[in-house]
Amino acid sequence: GIRSVLDTTLNPELRQALVQQLKEYDGIETEAHNIASQRGWELKELDSAVRMMSNMMCRMKLTGADATSKISEMMIQGNTMGMTKSLKHLHDYHGKDERVRDLANKLLKTEEANIQQMKKFL
Repeated sequence: GIRSVLDTTLNPELRQALVQQLKEYDGIETEAHNIASQRGWELKELDSAVRMMSNMMCRMKLTGADATSKISEMMIQGNTMGMTKSLKHLHDYHGKDERVRDLANKLLKTEEANIQQMKKFL
């Protein structure tokens, strides 16, 4: 979602916040890939068609809207959905792998912080 909106005209402060959030998510993704590689796990990548549809939906939602407010709303919604999924997965996870659990908790904290950060742009 963040990548889909970065090429639009943005409030400079919002752009800076989104770029920082993207770096945080990229770091979490890299860490997940590292853990998976060390464990011999294969991670599914997001289907390119799904990525393209998501990008198109983001652009449609921004048509005629106050971009700053709408983008922050979309980011809050996305992070909230991400938190819900993360919590469900954490509750279903019965493994003892602390690195996996720590990374999941890091993602949750990141999503919570990003929601708080986006509120001022509504």
